[in-house]
Amino acid sequence: MRRLRNLVIAALIRRDLGGQADLDEVVTTMTAFGDFAVQRVLAAVSADMSAQHGTPIGEDSGEEQELIVLGMGKLGGGELNVSSDIDLIFVYHEDGETRTTSPEQRPMSNHEFFVRTGKKLIAALAEITEDGFTFRVDMALRPNGNSGPLAASFGMVEEYLIVQGREWERYAWVKARALTGKPADIAVLEKIIRPFVYRRYLDYGSIDAIRNMHAQIRAEVTRQETRHPERSHNVKLGRGGIREIEFLAQVFQLIRGGRDAGLRDRSTRKTLHALAERQLLKPETVDELLHAYTFLRNLEHRLQYLDDAQTHTLPANDADRLTVARMMGCDDTAALLAALEEQRNLVARHFDEIFSDRKGDAKDEETKVEAELHVVLSSTDSEESIAHYLGNLGFDEPAEAARRMVSTWRSPRLQTLPEASRNKLVALVNASLPIIAKVADKHAVTLGRLLDFLEAIARRAAYLALLTEYPHALERVIRMIAASNWAAMYLTRHPLLLDELLDDRTLKATPDWTAFGREVRQRLEESPGDTERQMDVLREMHHAQLIRLLAQDLVGDLSVEKLADHLSALADTLVAETIHAIWMTFPNRHRDEPRFAVIAYGKLGGKELGYASDLDVIFLYDDDHPDAPALYARLAQRFITWMTAHTPAGILFDVDIALRPDGASGLLVSTVASFEKYQTTSAWLWEHQALTRARYCAGDADIGSRFETIRENVLRQPRESNTLKREVLAMRAKLREAHPSKSADFDLKHDAGGMIDIEFIVQYMVLRHAAQYPQLTGDIGNIALLKLFGELGLIDAELAVKTGDAYRTFRKMQHQSRLQGIEQARVGIDKVKDEITAVTLLYVQVFA
Repeated sequence: MRRLRNLVIAALIRRDLGGQADLDEVVTTMTAFGDFAVQRVLAAVSADMSAQHGTPIGEDSGEEQELIVLGMGKLGGGELNVSSDIDLIFVYHEDGETRTTSPEQRPMSNHEFFVRTGKKLIAALAEITEDGFTFRVDMALRPNGNSGPLAASFGMVEEYLIVQGREWERYAWVKARALTGKPADIAVLEKIIRPFVYRRYLDYGSIDAIRNMHAQIRAEVTRQETRHPERSHNVKLGRGGIREIEFLAQVFQLIRGGRDAGLRDRSTRKTLHALAERQLLKPETVDELLHAYTFLRNLEHRLQYLDDAQTHTLPANDADRLTVARMMGCDDTAALLAALEEQRNLVARHFDEIFSDRKGDAKDEETKVEAELHVVLSSTDSEESIAHYLGNLGFDEPAEAARRMVSTWRSPRLQTLPEASRNKLVALVNASLPIIAKVADKHAVTLGRLLDFLEAIARRAAYLALLTEYPHALERVIRMIAASNWAAMYLTRHPLLLDELLDDRTLKATPDWTAFGREVRQRLEESPGDTERQMDVLREMHHAQLIRLLAQDLVGDLSVEKLADHLSALADTLVAETIHAIWMTFPNRHRDEPRFAVIAYGKLGGKELGYASDLDVIFLYDDDHPDAPALYARLAQRFITWMTAHTPAGILFDVDIALRPDGASGLLVSTVASFEKYQTTSAWLWEHQALTRARYCAGDADIGSRFETIRENVLRQPRESNTLKREVLAMRAKLREAHPSKSADFDLKHDAGGMIDIEFIVQYMVLRHAAQYPQLTGDIGNIALLKLFGELGLIDAELAVKTGDAYRTFRKMQHQSRLQGIEQARVGIDKVKDEITAVTLLYVQVFA
């Protein structure tokens, strides 16, 4: 093995310096050799141990046990150096004893067996002979470090990680990779490790932890370089070195890996690429970091080529430095040092952008105010002092705001917080007060919403850390909740969305729904068989898109119509991907893609969806397979469950299926043929009215096309004018009786002259005239249809435009009410007098 190692390294040096091998070939080859060496040597020493002591057997399972060797660090990450130690951890599944088969064998406990096996493995790899060594072995990363047992059972590992595992160990265990062992045992071990490394929430506390760890490393490097100036230029641990790039990649893994399995790759390079794909780092930033990483790792290898030593610093003597410079393609040492400085400065700049201590740049006066308020808020008699301070800031109701602050601070929820979290919470409130005074119209109301939000997240230190690390996110939260009570409640229910407020690029970007659909499918496929996780993925991705649209909406970047288009497209995409994901869970599916479609009615059908709208849908299929009816009924039932079930991430959508053929007494799913027959021969007129706002939403496109044909044929049926008018007016009267006016203010939706009157005008006109004018069957929305009626001379063109404008105004006002959390939108009649007049006049003309 030692001779093979020498040959491998000699070949890599020749190929690398000859320009035939790149960094990937070098580190991949060394990793593969490391895996090979560990596996072959372990097999040999295990066979020797079993010959002497028997086979280790688990006391619970009765199954044969094997030593699992975990590769850590660069070996675990698949990026091993040419002259690197290998960091290993030895674990095994169960305790027990060895089972002997001959009197010569001496039984022993599994623990002792694997400890001895591990010692023999280390010796066989690391002892120096006339041929050198295979690998130096470092076991310091095992539980309890060098003072801990050399081999640990799964139970011991789990207890250690839960009770004693420290933040830096999370960073180390990101790289853990099993080099040996049975797949079933490895799967069990990964379930133990994953919750320790990856939190289910976004863990922004990792930033501070890694910042502190990095500061300790840098302090030690500075101390060593001060004592030994000849050891300067540490390309691994120095400022702008390899470790800073690794930290940059891994902080995102620790923050987000619990939510995004695509960020759990052990390779630094692959993780950086994943960060660019997810727009967590700019692509150009990732390109620069990867270029610097390649430069620094190549330089690290050339330093190690000199003497086969695990070194990361430039050699002390000039001759060796010149040799290294030439190996790097530089003319002289000065050129190498200049190139090195350029790359290190670049890395350091990107590192500081992420890890700079944002708390450290507060002005002295602000710090003093925070300290004073901390004392005030901790006092039992503090309202007067707080009110005075808020009055100086310009708060509209300082006394009320002060009472609310003191009440919140004295609440049991906050009083039982750890001191560090309480201090962080007070600092956030103090930082927020000047912002509220600047951006809010109603200061006390906004402060109340903010305190509700902070109370809700107070026990999640990671969220407090996020707002502390990113002051601009705190300001964005305040602006959103000042503008909208609905936004405040939504953020309070889903604080995970704070993460979406960090990056202007994604927050303000125009949605790409095709790309979003691909991302949803990819994320769902990362959790096969885990229904709860897949349901949460759908909800989290829905929430993320919703908060982006909300942010654009609140600053006026989206019209009501454009917002509704986006919300409808978002729902379409999620419906489509949900159907696909559910279908893939059916083991007895008889085809790759279901012959099944979802048809949208109501607001979704008319592409007028709001932030919290229900989905009115029906389900159609076209499949002659004998199992099809039962299978598609199950698909529809599961779809409703996936949409409506309450999970830790909330619900996705409420679903209404009342518009299916025969309503509540009808089948959950219908064949296309039976749907066509029902609509042609049995449907009520109000069902045809509903059909004017129906469209194919998701699923099989051929079924969608057939539905559109059926819809057009039904809407184009000749109808007797008076009968049609009488039935439409009767239905309108029923709706009015169901929603009587109980206020002097105008109900934008239900009152005469409001939105429903406009919708009934449009539905009647389509049903009355589509037989003669087929273009009226287009699903183009009420405003466009009104304009089209005018252009065709079916109604007064000027009045049609005014009514369309009224509908737009009503929708905008309704939307503003919903943003303030008001479900039934009412306004003073004087505000919409002209709009009501236009609608009423057209209503009378159409239904006279």
